[in-house]
Amino acid sequence: MNKDSKIYIAGHRGLVGSAIKRELEQKGYTNLLCKTHSVLDLTDSKSVEEFFEEEKPEYVILSAAKVGGIQGNNTYPVEFFTENMKIQLNVIGNSYKTGVKKLLFLGSSCIYPKNAPQPMKEEYLLSSTLEKTNEMYALAKISGLKLCASYNREYGTNYISVMPCNLYGLNDNYDTRNAHVLPMLVRRFHEAKEQNLPQVTVWGTGTPLREFMYAGDLASAVVYLLENKNADEIGEFINIGTGTEVTILELAQKIKKIVGYAGELVFDKTKPDGTMRKLMDVSRINSLGWEAKTTLEEGIKIVYDDFLNGNVRK
Repeated sequence: MNKDSKIYIAGHRGLVGSAIKRELEQKGYTNLLCKTHSVLDLTDSKSVEEFFEEEKPEYVILSAAKVGGIQGNNTYPVEFFTENMKIQLNVIGNSYKTGVKKLLFLGSSCIYPKNAPQPMKEEYLLSSTLEKTNEMYALAKISGLKLCASYNREYGTNYISVMPCNLYGLNDNYDTRNAHVLPMLVRRFHEAKEQNLPQVTVWGTGTPLREFMYAGDLASAVVYLLENKNADEIGEFINIGTGTEVTILELAQKIKKIVGYAGELVFDKTKPDGTMRKLMDVSRINSLGWEAKTTLEEGIKIVYDDFLNGNVRK
């Protein structure tokens, strides 16, 4: 990419898209194309077609998606599937029609089978059944990466798919109904501290293992791949993560300490745990010359400071 290449970031206001936008700006890219949902509804095929025909971006980063935690995925499976499928079909299809040079599609580690061997290698995709609580979101993301791979195979395009682990970072979603576990716990512990509540309740048993990566690290990986690698070097998709994991209990304890909450931590064992372990095998991305830099403690401190400054979506 040249510093003045026209780069369209779909979903530039979200956790991932905003991190990628900051990374590109910091590296001197000056021609970033960004449209809010109110200006361009990516589920509207006609609007997306007109946008691509008019703007003709050279590069596309597809980070726009309908996302949420266990509760959101489990409650609204139809919406999570259909909205993500529409976004993917519209953006990827019109990227091909207008001759986009390179597209990068953001997936999710939830594409892997519920009981996949750990750590999860790329070849484990579709080897067994998915976790039921987010099955429809996972199926949409699997369809997106398969669509990109099919365009590459049939039409010789240069579409890269990356599968990040659980992400957190600046501009996160702290909504108590559908946020992911880390930002939700930051908000719960903070509000409990402010209100002098005696305890904070967390869903599940606290035993599931999770891998968390600061979104700024993902952004650096995305830009690294766009600048240095092509689809034929990467294959169907590639994992991006830290290669380390913690239990939900350990995560809660770290957040509790950083926030400074002095009350009791309680687990509601009547609520679902979800997949018991999700650790990405990151040997391939590491072998290509990239690795994550931000520790979990460093990242939590960054996002809590951001939360305190009001730079969050609630």
